[in-house]
Amino acid sequence: MKARLTLTLNGDAVDLVCDGGDTLLEVLREGAGLTGTKHGCELGECGACTVLVDGEPALSCLLPALECDGASVTTVEGLGDRRLHPLQQAFAKWGGSQCGYCSPGMLMAAKALLDRTPHPTADEVRLALAGNICRCTGYQDIVDAVLDAAGSR
Repeated sequence: MKARLTLTLNGDAVDLVCDGGDTLLEVLREGAGLTGTKHGCELGECGACTVLVDGEPALSCLLPALECDGASVTTVEGLGDRRLHPLQQAFAKWGGSQCGYCSPGMLMAAKALLDRTPHPTADEVRLALAGNICRCTGYQDIVDAVLDAAGSR
């Protein structure tokens, strides 16, 4: 059954058509063509699909799209405004991204943290990113990048 979904997506009002059982991840990638949000485990365990829904981090692979009707959704594509976001700049500077697969989810979880806690401690960064798995960096470069973006480094 097809359904209509209205979102504010990366600051723009959009109307999308989806199947009633689609996840937000499927709608973002296939309906809206925003492929920055990654398919990872599809079980909510890796964090690669993290987006912000009304400012809060959400695992889009588990979230029914229709539950987001009327919500504001921000994906990694919504971070930069023709320039890299300070988090993206810091990830590049500190080597917080190697293969890059986890980076969109890490960036979105980090953005949610910095929106709530502009100057977090390293422990707060680790806690905020605990739901995101990276197999390449060893995490310290990511923590350093978030602290740098916050001006705490």
